[in-house]
Amino acid sequence: MERPVVKCNVSNCTYWGEGNNCFAESILVEIDSHANKDYDVEMSGELVGDANHEDKAESVAQTCCHTFKPKK
Repeated sequence: MERPVVKCNVSNCTYWGEGNNCFAESILVEIDSHANKDYDVEMSGELVGDANHEDKAESVAQTCCHTFKPKK
């Protein structure tokens, strides 16, 4: 299966690449009410522990990316 193109404007993320492309192996998007949760997003595509749940968002403004990792 071909991976989708994921665009990102957060240039200080480890996974940010030329053309505003995200180069993370997997991406975890969460609802804002869980924005401060500390999930392990380097988990080869499998959701484990607290990350393995389902929520609903009413709009894009209620979502956030947990894959962000600041560049060193």
